Amino acid sequence: MTLAIVGSGTGLWDRNVVTGEIRYSHGWVELLGYDLDHISNRIEDSYDRVHPDDLAYVQATMCAHFEGRTPSYEVEHRLRAKDGTFKWVLTRGRVIERDAAGRALRMVGTTTDITSTRLLAEELRNSRDLIANLTNEIPGLVFQYRQAVNGAACLPYASMRIADIYELLPRQVATTVAPLEARIHPEDFDLYRAARVASAADMVPWHCTFRVLLPTQGLRWRQIDARPVRQEDGGILWHGLVVDVTEHKRVEQELKDLACIDHLTQLPNRRAFTERLDEAFLCVGRAAACRGDLHAAGLHENDSRAAVLMIDLDHFKTINDTYGHTVGDAVIRHFAKILRTTLRVTDCAGRLGGEEFAVCLPGADLAQAELFAKRLRRMVAASPAIVRGRPIDFTVSIGISDITACDGQAGDTLARADKALYSAKERGRNRVEVTAGAAAERVIS
Repeated sequence: MTLAIVGSGTGLWDRNVVTGEIRYSHGWVELLGYDLDHISNRIEDSYDRVHPDDLAYVQATMCAHFEGRTPSYEVEHRLRAKDGTFKWVLTRGRVIERDAAGRALRMVGTTTDITSTRLLAEELRNSRDLIANLTNEIPGLVFQYRQAVNGAACLPYASMRIADIYELLPRQVATTVAPLEARIHPEDFDLYRAARVASAADMVPWHCTFRVLLPTQGLRWRQIDARPVRQEDGGILWHGLVVDVTEHKRVEQELKDLACIDHLTQLPNRRAFTERLDEAFLCVGRAAACRGDLHAAGLHENDSRAAVLMIDLDHFKTINDTYGHTVGDAVIRHFAKILRTTLRVTDCAGRLGGEEFAVCLPGADLAQAELFAKRLRRMVAASPAIVRGRPIDFTVSIGISDITACDGQAGDTLARADKALYSAKERGRNRVEVTAGAAAERVIS
């Protein structure tokens, strides 16, 4: 992650919502001219750095995300730097941990210096002549986009940065936008066009983030922000800016990974595994609803079944108590490595917490899942973890159940598999137990 954001004017932060503590990366504090030893980690102090005119907006936006009314937190606001001046920043974040009641526990995000972009917007409003001299030095494409009443469109003005943004020259788009639109990723073109159409229909800002496929740079992310002005002839003229947001997208992916990956094992965490399990549950339900006509619905017979395994490392507390938690972590990583080698591309495994794991096998019936589990159990028993040259023997207990259309939710299957796991542990551990779900909707020809 560090390599992805160096030089991008972006810093990371990690907030404990419960304690009010917030940790900043070196890039974040350097953005404001501070160093880590001279900046408070209290959320109250962070609000003191927000411009008074922006504070209520920042807090209201964050509150909306905490309450689950928005999928993420995103605000443009001003922050006071160490020298007393204010910088415009774009802050994005997301709650990655909530308690059982849905209350926010932990939030991570980024802060990006957008002062230069804000200054550019002011200059655009004040003087086009000045912009003509400056835009070629700005890291982004400054443009005018004109759309005639008949729908024909062109860029009457494009800064020389169009060569970086679209690998085109201003003259190539002076009479038509066709060369530019040919660069837009086919999967994003409808989104790009819909954003422009909505802007024209309601005379609202044109904002869109999309991918481009460039001859030299390849796949890149772009963001367009422009404001429309109705012309006397009925056409529309947008004044705007297109910037490269590839690095920002990379950081967003890193943030997404933080929320979805168990960092000890690099397997999906409970939240991510549950999402995959829900997908398998919905697939089985759709197949059952077809009443046997899977082909007409574009489904395969394998879509009509799936199995779930709950796995527990036997006597793991004894390993921790005997060898220490460092060795215990090494054993968990070793098991995760074995588990990963047994999975098909379509399978999903996750660490639910502690020494507890789960596996979803789409397309597998109970017999196939049992074969998988027994093979995994034998591999674990025959492959001790080697920690500091010492072999650490351990075994696993496994419970299995199948997803059925009679289940009210995916959690019902997980609960049955957990019950089977408990039975395996009660009957001596190092074994596999199977519990079948309700059979009423299983027969799909």
